[in-house]
Amino acid sequence: MSLLDKAVCTPFFLKRIKFSALPLLGLLLLAVALVSASIGAVSIPLSDILGGSLADQQLAVLNSIRLPRVVLAVIVGGALAVSGAAMQGLFRNPLADPGLIGISTSAALAVAIVIVLAGPIVGYFGLYAMSIAAFGGALGACFVIFRFAKLTGTFSVTYMLLTGIAINALSAAGVGFLTFLSDDQQLRTLTFWTMGSLGGALWVSVIVAATIIIPSALILVKNARELNVLLLGESEARYLGVDVERLKRRIIICTALSVGAAISVSGIIGFVGLVVPHLIRLTLGPDHRLLIPASAFLGAILLLLADTVARTVVAPAEMPVGILTSMIGGPFFLWLLMKQFSGRFGL
Repeated sequence: MSLLDKAVCTPFFLKRIKFSALPLLGLLLLAVALVSASIGAVSIPLSDILGGSLADQQLAVLNSIRLPRVVLAVIVGGALAVSGAAMQGLFRNPLADPGLIGISTSAALAVAIVIVLAGPIVGYFGLYAMSIAAFGGALGACFVIFRFAKLTGTFSVTYMLLTGIAINALSAAGVGFLTFLSDDQQLRTLTFWTMGSLGGALWVSVIVAATIIIPSALILVKNARELNVLLLGESEARYLGVDVERLKRRIIICTALSVGAAISVSGIIGFVGLVVPHLIRLTLGPDHRLLIPASAFLGAILLLLADTVARTVVAPAEMPVGILTSMIGGPFFLWLLMKQFSGRFGL
């Protein structure tokens, strides 16, 4: 057995018990997806969905509206949670979040530019203009982070974090300035996009997002062992044979692609990447071989539940799903801070 294998190995019976949680989470996700598909303005009984005896109207609603939205919620929720788990492993900090390095705010700035300053572009690309802008903004942030993180000759996590803070501040200022310049309709569009919503789910957007998010998530899963070793420290990880610089680049690229693709089709949905990995870590432990796939399942479940509530609680109107996730994640983040620092300050 190599040093790397010894560093990440766990007792067989414990590993078997913990990994049995994955099929349970998968079954729970399937159950939540079926219930979510049956709930809405047009009633579609769960028994009819399972039996395949649907009326024409019900079939049209299910295929054109409900199923794309359910699948998109699964993909976006899983992407945000997996990215959060990877970022927390990279920074070795349970308070880390994909938005920490400025990807979300850069996407918001690109969308604000399109909405306020590029009206003809919106007309040319139609519904996809904001998605293209959001993805481009996320990739732009990733490029800037890479350039500044390598100023020391190596890929510095400290420089990456500082660059992310600067990008967040500059992008927030840009969004604020464009909000000031916008008219009523532009302000309404920008506000609703920054709140996050899955209401515009189409099969085309689902397929495009899936082709980016799924390969990126699989690469993160493949690097779970190396992330486990990185928890020991960078020097120790190098001693155990991990190419730390290459691992950092791979994690950041996959995270940027996943989060950028997710934001481009759903808007900004906060706290999923923070809350879900920490819940999994508390219940199943820090092993990334389990943490990352379990986070994908739980993130999909959480966003599905939030979206189901968002589109039914104020029907026939619809509440932005980002509001609900923030209502859950905000108190949870405060609890995390209290738990993190209570022992240090004697609270």
